[in-house]
Amino acid sequence: MASRIDIGNAVRERRKAFGYTQQALSELTGVHKSTISEIENGRFSGSFDIFERLLDGVNLQFEVTTKTHRLPHWDEIDSLFAEDDA
Repeated sequence: MASRIDIGNAVRERRKAFGYTQQALSELTGVHKSTISEIENGRFSGSFDIFERLLDGVNLQFEVTTKTHRLPHWDEIDSLFAEDDA
């Protein structure tokens, strides 16, 4: 899964490829310029609606995939930290 920084970099690259300034993309999408800056810098933790409008503005989309890792269950923690008896 892409990190916030990866998403921000992709948005910035596409915005520039389209020749948009942050202000122009703001006017196109209705997403405030400072929010676009936060997204591009990986600092945004707001609503999916805002991400969706911005991604649509630069012809990108979210992709949902199966996790490649999982967190252990509580009952597995002791065994993960147990010392080997070897």
